[in-house]
Amino acid sequence: MNAEQPRHLVDEVKAGPGGAMTDEVGVITGEVTLSTSLRPDGRAAVAIQYTGADEWYTLTGSPVHLPRAGLRALHQEVLDRVRRGDGAEAPS
Repeated sequence: MNAEQPRHLVDEVKAGPGGAMTDEVGVITGEVTLSTSLRPDGRAAVAIQYTGADEWYTLTGSPVHLPRAGLRALHQEVLDRVRRGDGAEAPS
C-alpha cells in the first residue's frame, strides 16, 4: 500500500431523503458523521453516527472490498450515496 494512502477518513454529511441504512437501527437521517477505515484484512469498514452522538452504527453492506482507487475513493463514493439518501448502503 502507498504510504500516502490514509487508513481512516471521517466526514460530516447531511443524509438525503430516505437516509442511510444501518445494520443495528435501520435508517438514520439528518446530520451524520461517516467513518471509513481500512481493516487488517484489506477490506474497509464503514460506520455512521448522528453527528455529535456517542454511538456508531455499521452502514449496511460493510465491510467492503477496497477498490483499486483506494480508501479516499471509497469514502467519497459512500459520502455521495449518503447525500442522495434512499436508504444508502455501502457499495457491494
